[in-house]
Amino acid sequence: MTASLTLSPVVEKALAEGRPVVALESTIITHGMPYPQNLETARQVEKELRDNGAEPATIAVLNGTLHVGLTDPQLEQLSQAKGVAKLSRADMAVCMSQGGTGATTVAATMIGAAKAGIEVFATGGIGGVHQGAEMSFDVSADLAELALTPVSVVCAGAKAILDLAKTLEVLETRGVPVIAVGQDAFPAFWSRNSGLRAPLRIDDPADIAAAHMARRALGLPGGQLIANPIPVEAEIPRSEIQPVIAQAMADAKQHGIIGKAVTPYLLQRIFELTKGRSLDANIALVLNNARLAAKIAQEMSKRPENAPS
Repeated sequence: MTASLTLSPVVEKALAEGRPVVALESTIITHGMPYPQNLETARQVEKELRDNGAEPATIAVLNGTLHVGLTDPQLEQLSQAKGVAKLSRADMAVCMSQGGTGATTVAATMIGAAKAGIEVFATGGIGGVHQGAEMSFDVSADLAELALTPVSVVCAGAKAILDLAKTLEVLETRGVPVIAVGQDAFPAFWSRNSGLRAPLRIDDPADIAAAHMARRALGLPGGQLIANPIPVEAEIPRSEIQPVIAQAMADAKQHGIIGKAVTPYLLQRIFELTKGRSLDANIALVLNNARLAAKIAQEMSKRPENAPS
């Protein structure tokens, strides 16, 4: 363990004992929801994991140190912090070397989880290929990270603001298993059905864990994308959310929003246009993903190859 990576005492103990641990990102706290809903949701997701038998490990860079597992005061501080960097693979090391503070995206969270020996990560939706990427080349580093880092990522699909067909194509090209749970359709974040078929389907958490371990045994790089649809009662159907997304994207273009600022802008604009309904759905899907991730982590912890030495 290097000086730049710190495990919280509870996460360190859980890993040493071979108990289930699930990583959580921190951009959902700093860039995904307004205060105080962000703090309430962070606490709620951590509680959901504990209630389902797994130890949460929220990951963030604080004053140059990569923290795997945050204390409640650290969560509260991060939820109200201003100017927090949004970290991915490209800028994570620079932030740390300069003593900065940053919230981890899917890619950066995967890196932190793998460094700590955590193999399951629950999030909301991954990044992917942005609309118009054939001109802008705007493709999230999340997709490349899934092909590199051996962490199974439980999400509600890719964010619905993206080009989901191209996102699935890039994942296939990079050899990332995309596994839908409980249905054949690939989910689209706020909506259960994107209109696209998922390449794979596995419904049993034990079988998902077995597939993860089989990749390790084969020496294959990268992780798995577990696409877990939002609960029926919480979803915003695709027919309802698509016009809202189109309006938000038009507004972003009008205001010249580009790069890393696009996703936070669109999520905030969609929140406004849906009068908060998108946030309610977001919270429901994150909690749902946490429950499934806890089950997968439990199954992994039962396997003899993961027993503590």
